[in-house]
Amino acid sequence: MHEKCSEQIIVYFFTVTVCIDDYIYDNVFSLQKCFARDAEPPLTYETAATHATLKNGLIHRSKELIKEAILDNDFMKNLEMSQIQEIVDCMYPVEYGQESCIIKEGDVGSLVYVMEEGKVEVTKEGVKLCTMGPGKVFGELAILYNCTRTATVKTLTNVKLWAIDRQCFQTIMMRTGLIKHAEYMEFLKRLVALLCFLGLPEEILSKLADVLEETHYGEGEYIIRQGARGDTFFIISKGKVSEGRTPVDALPNVLLNPATGRWVFRTLIHCDVLIAVFEKSDQSDCTMRDLLPVPVRERKPRERVNSLPSPLTPLFFHITYSVHTSKKFPFFHVKKCRYEAENAFFSNLKLVDFNIIDTLGVGGFGRVELVQLKSDETKTFAMKILKKRHIVDTRQQEHIRSEKQIMQEAHSDFIVRLYRTFKDSKYLYMLMEACLGGELWTILRDRGSFEDATTRFYTACVVEAFAYLHSKGIIYRDLKPENLILDHRGYAKLVDFGFAKKIGFGKKTWTFCGTPEYVAPEIILNKGHDISADYWSLGILMYELLTGSPPFSGPDPMKTYNIILRGIDMIEFPKKITKNAANLIKKLCRDNPSERLGNLKNGVKDIQKHKWFEGFNWEGLRKGTLTPPIIPDVSSPTDTSNFDSFPEDNDDPPPDDNSGWDTDF
Repeated sequence: MHEKCSEQIIVYFFTVTVCIDDYIYDNVFSLQKCFARDAEPPLTYETAATHATLKNGLIHRSKELIKEAILDNDFMKNLEMSQIQEIVDCMYPVEYGQESCIIKEGDVGSLVYVMEEGKVEVTKEGVKLCTMGPGKVFGELAILYNCTRTATVKTLTNVKLWAIDRQCFQTIMMRTGLIKHAEYMEFLKRLVALLCFLGLPEEILSKLADVLEETHYGEGEYIIRQGARGDTFFIISKGKVSEGRTPVDALPNVLLNPATGRWVFRTLIHCDVLIAVFEKSDQSDCTMRDLLPVPVRERKPRERVNSLPSPLTPLFFHITYSVHTSKKFPFFHVKKCRYEAENAFFSNLKLVDFNIIDTLGVGGFGRVELVQLKSDETKTFAMKILKKRHIVDTRQQEHIRSEKQIMQEAHSDFIVRLYRTFKDSKYLYMLMEACLGGELWTILRDRGSFEDATTRFYTACVVEAFAYLHSKGIIYRDLKPENLILDHRGYAKLVDFGFAKKIGFGKKTWTFCGTPEYVAPEIILNKGHDISADYWSLGILMYELLTGSPPFSGPDPMKTYNIILRGIDMIEFPKKITKNAANLIKKLCRDNPSERLGNLKNGVKDIQKHKWFEGFNWEGLRKGTLTPPIIPDVSSPTDTSNFDSFPEDNDDPPPDDNSGWDTDF
């Protein structure tokens, strides 16, 4: 069978290896398009049309230069052409005289520039790095997130630049992605009555829309050829195709209609080629007609494609996981009673009931102290002390509120417990479980790298933590060895939930956050991300534990992001990483989130059943009976020998903050 174009057509397609589970987008289509700044008065329709023609003629050369500069930039060339076009349209001109400072090292920036005319010099800490001329992009890190400039850019001549700010850039990225998804959803919904999508829930259609790809064929081109491998499902959006085939015995013809659509969809898994053909009307409301008989080639039974469930048995992540959870936590009700008793105990405690024993960690936010209950010296805790004014100055209020809520509700043996919080005019206090085995990062630093079995154990601990969080619609977004801490047994637990967020099931979020070496491509490209970003970081963690360094690392964040966008297949794995470990890492670090292990139909079970985990005692891990590879030496509840030493806090107390944002603490 051959399908040949009889006129220019548009085809949507997706392969049969797509992941289908709950996937729902937030309804956030109220975003307005961002335009370049313009101080000219409003024009009439006729005048505007003439003005636009003249203006476009005048700046056509500039637009082409901007587009070429973007396509020549290591980061921005990864954007889609529709996004690049909108960015070009939204950029506005900026001019600087000779010996002017465009960017100053250490300042906070929000603009990216394209050079059209002139010459600039780039320096870092007073050392000249390079000079740049027309057709170059600089300052692109500032459009990803709020950060300080890493270099100084000064003009050597008069220069003309084009600029766009972070808010406009991120609005374009978010808006274009959402609009395309909405268009694909509308397109698929029109097929529901007649094609194989009959009976599929909207959330599954949404997942299909997310992996739909659009391509164009010219007149006379072949879409498919008889005998070719059939792993792609085509839907004609516009145009006509002609069908020609060599006679083949026993090829049943199946007419695509409401009565057979469901059956044909199931047969898709077993066929060589399945194509739905229809015409798109000239009206804005697309209708379907002239459905053609489609030959479906029968095949011998084979192993079912794991990532494509039958429409007769739609799968929902939170439903399947609720069954898994009941098996995983057989003593759930017992634990619930235990947690209720804990809450009753801690609710009666006050700050004055604790003595500070030693410092466990120091950061820009404040300190983590080991504290001891005065009334019972066998009870010690980790007290995280946060400077309220610093939180406000860095606009982290929402992150801190989210951290508190998520950690207090998290009842998992692989997540550090938050028992309660306190506050005064200067600080917030988070009373947490004390894990005295030390940071995993410290152990990795001292040993250089871990063996396969050691890495497997700690990776499994993270898998269990992620399984728990994701079952509650929570993404973590900051996995790294520094955020894994060992308890006295040697079990690893997630700590620091400052970037964690509850997004629900199947939804996406657009906040850029995380550690550069661990950030997933969709976060860098501002496409929106979900729990699949956590599985990307799991692959990065595996690699770092096995080698001592993450696979993607550059001299600065922007270079690191560019290396990430090249993909995991560009990384040469050292020989010490076993074949099965490398296979799992590469499956976790797929560029397309829908292809990542952990984000497919079976969720984390696909990771747990991977060959690298063959023979691993998951049940023993959950029950705490599995012997850890590293058992820390903890002599008493006040033993801090597994932590680095830190100087005493001699800083002046921070200013008061009584703005009231912390009423829930």
